[in-house]
Parts: sequence; structure tokens; C-alpha cells
Amino acid sequence: MKIGTFSNEYQKKEVIQNIFDMLGESNSEVYVQKEFCSQISKFIGLEGKITGIIDTEKPLPALDIALSIGGDGTFLRTVSFLRGTTIPILGINTGRLGFLADISADDTEETLAEILEGSYQVEKRTQIKLTVENSDKEYYALNEAAILKQDSASMITVTMYINDEILSSYEADGLIIATPTGSTAYSLSVGGAIIAPDTPNFIITAIAPHSLTSRPLVVADTNVLTMEVSSRTSSFLVSVDGRSEAFPVNGSVLRIEKADMPVYVVKRIGHTFYATIRNKLKWGTDPRQENGNN
Repeated sequence: MKIGTFSNEYQKKEVIQNIFDMLGESNSEVYVQKEFCSQISKFIGLEGKITGIIDTEKPLPALDIALSIGGDGTFLRTVSFLRGTTIPILGINTGRLGFLADISADDTEETLAEILEGSYQVEKRTQIKLTVENSDKEYYALNEAAILKQDSASMITVTMYINDEILSSYEADGLIIATPTGSTAYSLSVGGAIIAPDTPNFIITAIAPHSLTSRPLVVADTNVLTMEVSSRTSSFLVSVDGRSEAFPVNGSVLRIEKADMPVYVVKRIGHTFYATIRNKLKWGTDPRQENGNN
């Protein structure tokens, strides 16, 4: 098995050490992201444990699986490194709350043993494709695309069309279009619905809308969403999985649709989305009982 390891910064030395000890004892070919390698080589010996270095400016090796070690932000950056490939990604969480990186440090050893035995499943996750009129650039998001005001004073108005039919003009601090995977991220924090990852939908949620009747809306991901932005300011921000870029208000028409290429996510057998949200969001638990209070 050819395994790639990706991370931007290490948070738990012992977790990193255990991962590379296990990979080194296996018969796998282990590749390490260039920047990650320069960090971890300061505290663990990699000689004899790795096959090569992954330079994101050069062609990727033919990996069977990628390990994203960190939090959900690290997972999203790994997705961007691997975009256009079918390499499945396993997220190992060395941070705090994680829905994409949902393998805890305590479960890492058992999970890697299963991976090395070939005992795992792969889920396909929908991506968003965002294009801007009169531009040849394309942007992709596993979680969400957000249209945001650029300063702290003025709201923006986002006029939304679904398949060329006007839906509404949202006066708000911004608008989020999320995938089911992204429904537990930025969208959730502003009141959007949680959507199971195998559901073929987008979630449209306004950020601090001026009208209290502006509610989150779930639409089929076969629709094409078009947005026109107006504002008192000259520009606005488009954030794609946390990566932001400014666009001029005049002449910028945004188009969002389902991307042709999904993201492939590694999951442990028997570990479901519903179990994850129960555990991460503490559904069905009473914190008073956990603290021993009546």
C-alpha cells in the first residue's frame, strides 16, 4: 500500500511518532508532504521509514490512501492538494472538534491497523464548483462557498436565482451555500440544517439577515445557483472553504453548481455519520448528569 501523509503543523508529538512507527513497521510505501517532513524530522527519525517526499508543485505519486493529520482545516487543505485525483483521505484529528478529521488520537492505532489490513470503506462526498462571469477561474469547495461583506459597516444584497428563476434578494452580512458535508461547518454556526452526507442537496443560509423571514433553504444539487451582489462598497468577498478573494460589486455574477469530481473520504467500517454527530454534538446526553449534578 502506498500511503501519503499530510499536515501543516503537528500538535501532538506522540501521535505523530506512533503513526510513523506503525507505518514504518508495515510493508507500505510511505510518502510525506514536503513541509510536513521538514517539521517532523526535527523530533522523529524518518530514515528507513519513508519512501519519498510529496512536493505539491510536482506530480503526485500513485497513492492508495492519504492521511490528513490535524483538524478539519488540515483536511480541507489536503483535499485541495489532491484535487482531480481519486485518492481517498482519512482524517486523523489532533485538534479539537472535527467532523472531517473524525478519528481521535486515542483511536489512531486501531484505525491504522484496520487500514493496513484493507478493512475500511470509502464515501463519495459532493463538491461545489463556483465560477465568476467573465473569468476563466474555477473554485471548488467540499464544505461551502460564502459570499460576504468586506467591511463591518454595510450589509450586502445577494439576489439569488435557481435555474434562472429568481428566489430572493437577501439583505444580510452574507450568504452561505453548503454541501451536506459542509452542513456541520460554517452553515451550522449560522442556523443551517444538518444534512446527511449521502443526501443530494445544497443548503442556502443567510448570515445575519435583515429580514427575520429569511430562513435556511435546502435545494437539490442538480440545480444551478446564480448570484448577483450589490452593496454600498465597491467590493465583496467570496470565501471557498475558508480561502477568501475580493471581487468588484459591479459586473461580478457568481454561478454555483455540483462539481463533476467528488472527494473520496475514508471511514472505518461500522462508524456512521449518525454516530459521529451523536458523539461530537453530544446529542441525547445531559451535561448535568455528566457532571454528577441532579
